[in-house]
Amino acid sequence: MKLTRKTIQIAARTFAKDEDGATAIEYGLFAALVGAVIVGTVATLGNQTNEGFSEMSGALTAAGITGEPSDG
Repeated sequence: MKLTRKTIQIAARTFAKDEDGATAIEYGLFAALVGAVIVGTVATLGNQTNEGFSEMSGALTAAGITGEPSDG
């Protein structure tokens, strides 16, 4: 196959107009950002939830309430 100047110009223009690679990179960056936000949210809520359950457990223990059934 003989590459002429016109063929090279057409190939270069086609390559310059092709946006599929840029779109894929944008979607990849967006997916990474969403993932980072989810990880941060879960980590924050996980700590807050753990603290809440620990506080509730301490309050129930201080009130003399246990998780064992009574004989009454």
